[in-house]
Order: sequence, then C-alpha cells, then structure tokens
Amino acid sequence: MQTSEPRLVGLGTEMLARAGVATPRSDAEALLAHATNGASSEVEEAVMNLYARRAEREPLAYIVGTQSFCGLELMIDRRVLVPTEARTGTLVHTAMDLPREARVHEVGTGSGAVALAVKRRRPDLAVTASDISTDAVAVARENARRLGLDVTVTEADGLPAGSFDLVLANLPYTDDAQRTQTLPPEETRFQPGVALWAGDHSLAAVIALIRQARHGTLLALEHAPHHTREMHRLLQDAHTLRDALGDQRVTMGTAR
Repeated sequence: MQTSEPRLVGLGTEMLARAGVATPRSDAEALLAHATNGASSEVEEAVMNLYARRAEREPLAYIVGTQSFCGLELMIDRRVLVPTEARTGTLVHTAMDLPREARVHEVGTGSGAVALAVKRRRPDLAVTASDISTDAVAVARENARRLGLDVTVTEADGLPAGSFDLVLANLPYTDDAQRTQTLPPEETRFQPGVALWAGDHSLAAVIALIRQARHGTLLALEHAPHHTREMHRLLQDAHTLRDALGDQRVTMGTAR
C-alpha cells in the first residue's frame, strides 16, 4: 500500500482542486488515512469513493465522522453544523476568566463543541447546554459521554429558565439573501438549515435570545463582522473579540 499512497494522494488532490475544495491536498491525505483499514485493492476503491464525496463538496468532517475543536475530537454528522475553531473557538475563550464554580450555559450547542471545550479547560465551572434540535441534543449528549465531560444537555427553544453567570451562543446569523452569495457549498448544500439560516433578518435569533436573558446577564454572542455595530447597540457595556482569522467575531455585554 505504501507505494501507491503518493499516487492516490496526487489523484485526490487533483480531483478536489478541480472541484474547488480550499485545502485539496490535506483533505486527500485525511481521506486516504480514513480508508486504510482494508487490503490495497479495497483501499483504493474506498478512497476514490471518498474523494468523489468530497469533490461534491460534502464537508470532510461528515465523511470521516469527526472534527477536532479546541483539543477535543468530536463526533460529527449531518445532524449538526461542523464547528470551526478559527471562528467559534473564540466563544470558548470568553469563559476562561470566570470565577470558580460560575454557571455557564450555551444556547444552540449543536455538537456540544463550545460547552464541552469550556468544561475541559475549566472543569470547576458548572456548564450546561441546550438546543432546539432533538438531533443536535442527541449528538451533544453522545459527545459528552464519549469525552467523559459533565455537561447536561437539554432540548429547549432559546434560553432555559435559570440564573447564569455567562450565556454563550453561536446562533444562526446568515440571512436568506446570503444563501448563494457568500457561503461555500459545504455549508449551503449539506449543513442543517435550522442551525444556519436566520430567515429574513440575520440577527433575529440573536435579538430573541438577548430579550429572553435577565437584565444584567452577561452574554457572549458570535456574529458576522458586519454585525458588530448592531451588537454594541443591543448589549450594554459591549466589547468585541477578534477570532483567529482577525475578524470581529464575538461580542460580550450584558442584557439591558
């Protein structure tokens, strides 16, 4: 098998590059590694099938079934968004300076990525999470179980009842006009719409959450860079953090 690996990586790289995949070589290498459990002839057929799926722009995480996020190896499938550390990892950092035993809740947890990463880095915090999607709750609970992290995940529309020291959320902030204009096919064709599309108003879900929160509750909310000014209007004492790509990505502030 070793002698055919460079050839298969080359074939996959060329195929994925033609399809417009942003990282063709690393994706080809990852898919080949995922397919290397059988005999040589079986591996070649299997990896070419995987390349074909990726060439259709199916996200790599859905094909291999896992995604790395802030030091965690998460189970990922089409029931949840693929978490992106470069963007959404910014939410994790907002909880790192909280006092011991502070109560943290993540709304719209999806795979559980943010809540679980917070709990892994700050085991002293009381971390809970929720999602409107029954499927997402099942994935997040399974990830918590597999990783051995004590994070209770519930099904809820918006913020559950309770008192929290910090509320985290990466809610849908892509409006209908952006479906074909700015997003790659990996998102528009494959990822669950309930977690991606905000409808006519890109901040509708974010505004609803802010209105649900008790006066004075600290929130950290992910958003698009062009939403920053509006986020400062919506939250009191607001400040915005940049993500790993340098974009204004998460605004922290208190509910009015």
